[in-house]
Amino acid sequence: MRGVRVVGHGDRRRRARVRRVLWGGGELLVTAGLVLLLLVTHQMWWTNREARRGAERAVAALERQWEREGERGDGTAAGLGGGPSGGAITAPDADPDQAVDPDPARPGTSPAPPPRPSRAYAVLGIPRLGLRVPVAEGVDRAEVLNKGYAGHYRGTQQPGQAGNFALAGHRNTHGEPFRYLPRLRPGDAVEVETRSATYTYGVDRILPRTTARDVGVVRPVPRSLVRPGYGYDEPGHYLTLTTCTPEFTSRYRLVVWAKLVSVRPR
Repeated sequence: MRGVRVVGHGDRRRRARVRRVLWGGGELLVTAGLVLLLLVTHQMWWTNREARRGAERAVAALERQWEREGERGDGTAAGLGGGPSGGAITAPDADPDQAVDPDPARPGTSPAPPPRPSRAYAVLGIPRLGLRVPVAEGVDRAEVLNKGYAGHYRGTQQPGQAGNFALAGHRNTHGEPFRYLPRLRPGDAVEVETRSATYTYGVDRILPRTTARDVGVVRPVPRSLVRPGYGYDEPGHYLTLTTCTPEFTSRYRLVVWAKLVSVRPR
């Protein structure tokens, strides 16, 4: 006759502890998954939504400002040269953080003071991509790029000037204005609108990948220091667009170069 196994209180307590541990671990995993989902949602949806709305407001503020100045016909932005900051202008019906600067490169005049850091002063448009975003001075992540703006590399030229007008923008999250740069093809138009003119550049060359430290791509005569076969040998009127590649990483940089083809005064 088989013996009867007697289950003691100790066994029941051990099993209860194991069940509690497993249940608690499951709850932690579910909670961690929900937190991760919320973080991804914030990064992929909320930051895009907020950055795009802010960028749209900045573009609208610039357009209203330029329209008012055109109606006055004074040819000079209010406050230009009126202080050590160069006279930043804020549209009366815009938010304070949507302040804009005067045109830094008015054709036929002496160079204006450089734009104030982090202030929108131009509009970048790429018809093929349906893109229209503000251009702000500097490439600070929090103050410029995370707002969905294109950031101007300090020390490079301004729109229409001889040399290299170089911009950076996010590929993913925070408005991701440069997400579809790989869709550009030679000959595509890239427009830069300022208070005094619209500068149209034609896409000329594309560097699919280089390092984040390849400073040669934003030099006055741009040429990659990592991949010397990409770039230029002669001075000209260049536009450079840079962004991260591949998507959802920041390991490498994608570079698009364009040349100035026309200037249309406002």
